[in-house]
Amino acid sequence: MKTIGRYIVQGILGRGAMGKVYKVKLPVIEKIAALKLLAPNPLLVKLLGMNELRERFITEAQTMAALIHPNIVNLLDFDENKGLPYYVMDFFANNLGVMIGETYRTEKPSRIIDLDKALDYMRQTLKGIGCLHAAGVIHRDIKPYNLLVTSWDEVKICDFGLSRLRGEVHRGPDNLKVGSAYYTAPEQEDNPDKAKANADLYSVGIIFYRMITGRLPETELSGEPYSPPSRLNTDLDAPWDQFIAKAIASDQKNRYPDAHTMLSDLDRLKQHWQNQKQKICSMHESQYTAKENYDICPLRSKPVKIPPSKAPELFKTDHLWRPKTYVTNQFSADTQNIVKDNATGLIWQQSGSSFPDSFQKANMYIKKLNHLSFEGLNHWRLPTINELMSLLRPAQGLELCIEPVFNNLQRWLWSSDRRSFTIAYYVDIELGFVAWQDFSAPFYVRAVCPV
Repeated sequence: MKTIGRYIVQGILGRGAMGKVYKVKLPVIEKIAALKLLAPNPLLVKLLGMNELRERFITEAQTMAALIHPNIVNLLDFDENKGLPYYVMDFFANNLGVMIGETYRTEKPSRIIDLDKALDYMRQTLKGIGCLHAAGVIHRDIKPYNLLVTSWDEVKICDFGLSRLRGEVHRGPDNLKVGSAYYTAPEQEDNPDKAKANADLYSVGIIFYRMITGRLPETELSGEPYSPPSRLNTDLDAPWDQFIAKAIASDQKNRYPDAHTMLSDLDRLKQHWQNQKQKICSMHESQYTAKENYDICPLRSKPVKIPPSKAPELFKTDHLWRPKTYVTNQFSADTQNIVKDNATGLIWQQSGSSFPDSFQKANMYIKKLNHLSFEGLNHWRLPTINELMSLLRPAQGLELCIEPVFNNLQRWLWSSDRRSFTIAYYVDIELGFVAWQDFSAPFYVRAVCPV
């Protein structure tokens, strides 16, 4: 059993130039946390020296500890293990990079996110960045994977390894790049130590563009001409184009000067979208009449253990793990607690578990439902991925006008399908994709049973 200090290592979450991030468990109370250990790339040690890297790592921990905000990750502990410093943070199973489907091939298309959700995530991010900048901290590495998302749908900014205090200059080679390709402001690429606060806002603008278009706007790296968002997403119009253009202006003088100003414009954009959506939905209200005739479409009900390389064929997903086709549901609510889908022959909980929990406890929740004969039924079970995907809707177009049938609290739902003996698949109901996490991840349950 590997330990770092008093923490029991459960697995590795990620590697960076400065260190490794582990998923760890506290002894006795068994709380799950994330631990970052200084373990720099040998090339970085050669360029900067271990003393400089150690100093930067400690500065990163001190910066995090001094920042108290709902949208900034919380630092819990700091110590050393065999001469190497580490710090411990709250653990969150998801981040925006996973949720949009970004891979190491950053330039590849990603998932488009529902506009209401994209606006909400950007609003939270700007609030957190506003706190950073008020404290004199410039992050310099805002990107999707550094925006954690909690089970309560809160954004938490993390990874302050490249941040600096205003006016602070780090020692290092002139050619040392600071930031991540595609998300870094042009002036920061030219001279990292001269990046101002709105370099972070440029990064936010790139993330926002990506969420609402599924693309990156960068022309030099991607080799594609810039397209205003409205050309890539038919739900958008001129105000979206104008907001993005100002957010990602190459010349920082033409960019938003501070997070507060950008947030004010974002709120105006949100109000514009609400007005537009109301008009669109009122115009097409007649298209949502229920069909009287339907054919039952039975779905796979037996759970499987299958690797990601073979799962898309069985689950019938595209390369971004979204359904290739969507089920035309025929929902009817016989009671306030259950929803029947006549199209699939399934009965669902209208809500589900009240709180997110581990995969093991999800199965205990199912047993409890059957023990209590919830709604007079005692054959409830965890749904398969194919069954969960029958509840998904596209993130664009007129589908946005349909009122939700289910409680929207339960966004990430465990399935009965497993990737391995310790990892299970789940579905993000809100954003419409399939992914996987180890059994300790805190997700919800929405139980199902046949009619």
